[in-house]
Amino acid sequence: MRKADLVATISEKTGIAKVDVLVSLETFFKEVKSTLAEGENVYVRGFGSFIIKKRAKKIGRNIKKNIAIEIPEHFIPAFKPAKIFIDDVKMKVKALPDDNSEKEG
Repeated sequence: MRKADLVATISEKTGIAKVDVLVSLETFFKEVKSTLAEGENVYVRGFGSFIIKKRAKKIGRNIKKNIAIEIPEHFIPAFKPAKIFIDDVKMKVKALPDDNSEKEG
């Protein structure tokens, strides 16, 4: 599902105009990005957390030059789904037919 599909689905289910849904979604994305950029996590109960993970410095390798390089400590954004979210996905995916069983026959 792409962003356009998500906007269309939300618009259909809520009756809110697609433009308004798009503006709301874009505003949500901007707020999550700016909050993470400020070093603060975003918690959405029942959905999950947008968090900042710290990556320790490490030694990498430049394959073309065959030399070791130091990759400095840095921070990356990450998403940690809530337990309810995980459980819902597990239950729904189990209910879906297995693609492999159709290909074997």
